[in-house]
Amino acid sequence: MYVGTLSFDLLLGDVRSLKEKRSIVRPIVADLQRKYPVSAAEVEHMDLYRRAGIGLAMVSGDAGHLSDVLDRCERLVAGRPEVELLSVRRRLHGDDD
Repeated sequence: MYVGTLSFDLLLGDVRSLKEKRSIVRPIVADLQRKYPVSAAEVEHMDLYRRAGIGLAMVSGDAGHLSDVLDRCERLVAGRPEVELLSVRRRLHGDDD
C-alpha cells in the first residue's frame, strides 16, 4: 500500500475578502475531488485573504499510478489562471516506511 500527499501553497489574485477567497478555493478543491480519486481540503492560511493552502491525499496499491495521479493534480492546480502556485510539497509513503 502506498500513500501520497501534496501540499499546495497558493497566492490568490486581487482578493479583498474571505468570501472572495472561498469563491476561488472551493472550485479548485471540488475539481480535484471530482476528476481524481483524492481527498482534498483547504488546510492553511484560513484567515488570510490572498493566501491559501490546499492539501490532498491518495491511497493506492501501485506506486506508479499514485505518482501519475499526483502529477495530474499538480498540473491542474498549476494551470489555474486565478492563482499563483508558490510551492508544492509531495510525500510518498510505502510499506517500507
